[in-house]
Amino acid sequence: MKTINGISASQGIAIGKVFFYLDEYLRVPEYKITEEEVDVELARFTAAIDKTREELKQLKLSINKESSINEAGFLDAHILMLDDPELSKLITKKITEEHHNAEWALYAVIKQYIDLLQSSNDEYIRERSFDLRDVARRVLGNLLYKKRVDLTHLTEEIILIAHELMPSDTLTMDKRMVKGIATDAGGKTSHTAILARAFEIPAVLGLRNITAEVRNGDQIIIDGGKGVVIVNPDDETLEEYRQRLREWQRKESELLNLNMLAAETRDGKKILLMANIEVPEETESVLSHGADGVGLYRSEFFFIQPGEFATEEEQYQAYSRVLSSMGDKPVTIRTIDLGGDKILPGTAAYFEETNPILGWRSIRFCMTRKDIFETQLRALLRASVHGNLRIMFPMISGVEELEQVLAFYEDVKAALVSEGVEINHNIPIGIMIEVPSAAMTADILARKVKFFSIGTNDLIQYTIAVDRGNEKIAYLYEPFHPGVLRLLKMIIEGAHSQSIPVAMCGEMAGDPYAAVILLGLGLDVFSMSSFSIPEIKNIIRSVSMVEAEELVGTIFEMKSYQEIDRFVRGWMDERFESLRR
Repeated sequence: MKTINGISASQGIAIGKVFFYLDEYLRVPEYKITEEEVDVELARFTAAIDKTREELKQLKLSINKESSINEAGFLDAHILMLDDPELSKLITKKITEEHHNAEWALYAVIKQYIDLLQSSNDEYIRERSFDLRDVARRVLGNLLYKKRVDLTHLTEEIILIAHELMPSDTLTMDKRMVKGIATDAGGKTSHTAILARAFEIPAVLGLRNITAEVRNGDQIIIDGGKGVVIVNPDDETLEEYRQRLREWQRKESELLNLNMLAAETRDGKKILLMANIEVPEETESVLSHGADGVGLYRSEFFFIQPGEFATEEEQYQAYSRVLSSMGDKPVTIRTIDLGGDKILPGTAAYFEETNPILGWRSIRFCMTRKDIFETQLRALLRASVHGNLRIMFPMISGVEELEQVLAFYEDVKAALVSEGVEINHNIPIGIMIEVPSAAMTADILARKVKFFSIGTNDLIQYTIAVDRGNEKIAYLYEPFHPGVLRLLKMIIEGAHSQSIPVAMCGEMAGDPYAAVILLGLGLDVFSMSSFSIPEIKNIIRSVSMVEAEELVGTIFEMKSYQEIDRFVRGWMDERFESLRR
C-alpha cells in the first residue's frame, strides 16, 4: 500500500481500478530546410492549422449536442489560439528566415509561450499553459499524421491516471465511466480541475509521480477532499474508505436536499449563498448545488491567452452565456484584475516593477489602459440584457479613485446609448474591499455604490503584510487574526450604515469554521466554490443569530489568533458532526 499526497482539485471519494492513460508522446523532429522548401513547409503548417480548427469545431458541436450547457465553451479560446496573428507570425518567421521545419518551428515558439506562462507567480496563469499545450499537440499530431488516444468509449468504470490531461481529454472522456482522476501535473485552477468539479468527479492533481507508482488494474482510492491517493490499499483501509464513501454519499444527498430551502438561521435571518466561477462551464454546478447566484465571476480568463486581448464580441458572447444560464439569478462579474502576480504572456517587461503586489494592477491598470477597460465595459453592458448582471470593480483604495472609475463607466454607457445599443440602465455597481484604506473608509465608499464584496485573500495579505505565496511565512496568513476580524467588522458596519449589503468572495467565505463568525459579524452574502455551498447552508440553518453574535462577542475579547482559532474550532466541532470526520 502506498499513500501519495497531491492537490485537492475536486471533492469526493472514488474507489476503483487504474486506467493508465498515456497520450502518445510526439517526438518533434528538427531539421533545416532549403529556400526552395519554405513554401512547402508553410503550406504544411497552414494545412495542419486548418485541419485542427475543423477538428475543434466538430468537437465543440458534438459535445454541445450531448449537454444542456456549453461545456465546450473554452474550445473557442483554443480556436482563437490557432488564429493568433502573433503566434503565426513568429512560427512563419522561423520557417522563412531561420529555415526550420514546420514541426520544430511550432514547438520552439509554443515552448517560449509556455515557459512564460509557467514562470508566473499566479497559479491560474500557470495552468493556462495546458490549453496552449493542448492546441500545439493537436497541430503537431496533424503535421506528423498521429491520432490522439480516445477516451470516449470506455467499457468499464475506471480511475483515470495520467501525467496530465488536456482540456479536450477531460471534455471528451466518458464521464459515466470515469469515477476519479489523478495526475502528476495540474492544480486547482487548471481546466482539468474546473471540469472535474463541474462533472463532480473526485480529483487529486499535482501528484508528481503517480504515473510511476501505478499499473493498469491496480486498485486505487481517490480522496479528493484531502488531496490523497492510496494505491493498492490493505483490507482495513479499503473497508474504511468504503464506509467513508457511503457516508459521503449519504451526507451529499442530505445536504443537496437543502437546495430548495433558504440559508436561514433558526431565528429567521436570511443569508444569500453564491458561487465563485472561473469559466462559463461551471454554471451547471452552481445551479445543482443550490446557489442563489454567482457572487464572483473572475474575468481574467479572457486576458491571459497568448497574443491580443479578447475582443468585445468574444467577451460579450461569454458573459451572455453565463447570464442566460443563470436565468434571473444575479451574476456578479469582476472587471479585469491583472498585474501584480497576474502577468500576461509576452508582457512581462510591460508590467516590470520593483514591488508588483503594491503596483500597477487591477483597477489602476484599467484606468491607465482605458482602451482595454472600455472594451470590457462595452461587452458587459451589451450582455446585461441577457440576465441579472452586477458589475464589480476590484482593488478600490479610496473615494477619488472610485469616482474616476464611475465617471468612466458612465461615459462608456452614454456612448453605447448614443449608438442605439440596447442595455440595462439599472445595473447594480459594487466594489471589492481588499485593501485596508478601503476598509477604513467603508462608510464613505458605501455612499457611492450598491454593494460591497470583501476579497479576504488580498485583505489578509495587505493587513498582516504577509505574502500568501511565500512558504517561509505562510503560517502568518491567518484569517482569525484579531486585526483582520476587526477590519471585517468595520467594513460591514460601514456598509450597513449606508444600507448596502456586504458579500465576501475570498476563501474565508467557504471555510466552515469561519461561517458562524461571519454570520455574527453581519455578513449578508457568502460567495464560494459551488461544492462548499451545501455545507455552509447546513451550518447557517443550524444556528441562531443570537448564538453567532455571542460567539463574535467572545472572540473579540481574545488577544491572539491562536486563542481564537483553538476556541472556534472546538466550538464548531462540538456542534457539527460533519466537521469532526
